[in-house]
Amino acid sequence: MARWYPLGAGDESFFTTAPHVYRYTMHLPVPPARVWESLTSAHSVADWTPLLKSIEWTSDLGLGATRTVVLPLGALTFHEYFFRWDDGSRFSFYAVEANRPLLRRFAEDYLVEADGAGTRFTWTFALEGNRMSGPTLKATNAVNAALFRRIAHGAKGYFAANP
Repeated sequence: MARWYPLGAGDESFFTTAPHVYRYTMHLPVPPARVWESLTSAHSVADWTPLLKSIEWTSDLGLGATRTVVLPLGALTFHEYFFRWDDGSRFSFYAVEANRPLLRRFAEDYLVEADGAGTRFTWTFALEGNRMSGPTLKATNAVNAALFRRIAHGAKGYFAANP
């Protein structure tokens, strides 16, 4: 049986106060409804990037929704809880627990807004290391920023190929 390590809860303020915040805003050439449909689909953003192995919704969609996210090779798995859900435009979650004791807190925010003929999509990652990982996260900040940027910008290629 897998061992799980609890993470602390996050809220809206965590996206500005976390020690590490990565925010990516991009224009996507599809309507907001198409972006939202993809975000809430069975595989969600795992369809956008090879840097996520799988995403499984474990409850009904909406405020209080839960899901499990697995990174490639099972390196890291999170159980997530959605604390904000504005149907069609925004949701936010924090990780409740992980299969590795790497973080104190982790959260993401997805904002979908109309932008001319397409969508302005803003994806924010916020994280806080624990006693052991904090110094490493600080030292690898640029690498983490590039990794999160690659995940976020996978949306551009996905929607170009799947309008």
